[in-house]
Amino acid sequence: MIVSSSSSSDPFIFIHCIKKKPDGIWEKPSANEGKIIKISLEEIVMILRVLNRQTLNWQSHHIYKDKKTSLSFSWEDEDANILWINIGIYSKMLNLAQTEVLRLLLIHLLKEKIVYSTIPKRTSNENKVTKLKQEELCNRNKIEEINEESDSYKNDLFSDIILRRDILKDLSNVNGIILGETEKAILIEFDNKEVWVPKSTISNHYLPRKNLSQKFLINNWFLKKNNLIP
Repeated sequence: MIVSSSSSSDPFIFIHCIKKKPDGIWEKPSANEGKIIKISLEEIVMILRVLNRQTLNWQSHHIYKDKKTSLSFSWEDEDANILWINIGIYSKMLNLAQTEVLRLLLIHLLKEKIVYSTIPKRTSNENKVTKLKQEELCNRNKIEEINEESDSYKNDLFSDIILRRDILKDLSNVNGIILGETEKAILIEFDNKEVWVPKSTISNHYLPRKNLSQKFLINNWFLKKNNLIP
């Protein structure tokens, strides 16, 4: 997975997904291979909510030339140590360290683009002067942020844990077996009871395999409605 930005003044970034072909050679972005999607500033904010553990998952759809591509960022379970990124047919798993690198990168890109992509267009000379001042200010802010980040890391981590606990109060981890699936729901067998479960009520990453016992992190209101928990 490659995260890139063509210009600091563009209000978006690109995520390029590649995988190995049957012959063992990686797809080449330069040959227009793989899958590339454009991520807006608003979508970066929503992705960061997941990476900051303010929510367990986020999903959306992109439509380009009548082709629909689904994308999602989801923690594997309530421990939030493994992140799954799904873009169309491409999937990528990130460990805790890789996820933190991605989080810091997106924060940096978002701050940079807010500075450069939201200001009015100026003349060439005005742009040069303004850009130099903004770069100087941005560099100064980055130094201050680096110093502050070291001191505030423990507090941020503690806040993340509290937020995660608040989210998990409304969820339960239950065992189930997938029997069928549609675009918006999954047919799951719970203790010999078959229930269609909307995907929007599932907050963890699951393996889309039938007849495999696995855990599902599901909203309590749905489980209670279907008499799956007391």
